[in-house]
Amino acid sequence: MQVYNLEVLSNVKVSDRYWHMVVDASEIKEEIKPGQFFNIKCADESFPFLRRPFSIYRINKVEKTIEFLYLIKGLGTVRLTDIKAGEKVDIFGPLGVGFTLEPEWDTILLLARGVGIATLAALAQEAAQQNVKCVAILSARSNNDLLATETLQGFGAEVYKVTEEDGTSDVDNVEKIIEDIFKEHDIKAGFTCGSQRLSKLMQRVTKNKDIPGQIALEEHMGCAMGVCYACVCDLQHEDHVESVRVCKEGPVFDLNKVVLS
Repeated sequence: MQVYNLEVLSNVKVSDRYWHMVVDASEIKEEIKPGQFFNIKCADESFPFLRRPFSIYRINKVEKTIEFLYLIKGLGTVRLTDIKAGEKVDIFGPLGVGFTLEPEWDTILLLARGVGIATLAALAQEAAQQNVKCVAILSARSNNDLLATETLQGFGAEVYKVTEEDGTSDVDNVEKIIEDIFKEHDIKAGFTCGSQRLSKLMQRVTKNKDIPGQIALEEHMGCAMGVCYACVCDLQHEDHVESVRVCKEGPVFDLNKVVLS
């Protein structure tokens, strides 16, 4: 991992709340894995002082670009929208532990909410490259926020959409959809990101079905290098609970070990 000053190829608004940035990643020689993230400096000024962590939306090895789909949430992301195509962006990474796809997992289930959809999109891309079938449930406030649907479908994923707008995103309904999916597909592993309540559901499902699961956690980060201990989560082992750093030991963890509040 190191700091790069990369050219922005595009940075555009794609919905009421989301922006999409593409950067030239030809300088990056390290392998970039789905589930990893970059810590991005949102402005040249000293304020906002801290960088912001962004999960990778798409990794384009042929074009040598990486993409970020980000939610406008605070001052940092607002300032990031000021960066224009042709300008440079200061990014640090790739950081953290990414997702793992085992050879025997020929069909996997993805469950994502909000910006977590962007995190799992890169996994769907990797799965497609390994001829792994993806079945995805995408949850959002509104249909306007389901920006990655076409991206996942382009990777061959079977996508189910649930939203608050349509009254379909409650946990009970999502659980029914999952039950139907398991009747139709031999799911070998589950992956989730973006919602505590849906992550708890996936945790319960993977335990009941006795299949492995992975979760990408979203936390506020100070340094993103494991120094400040600002992004700690708990892992449940057989005889003890261990506190670990999301930025360093994660952000991807064994779903059945993470203590979800």
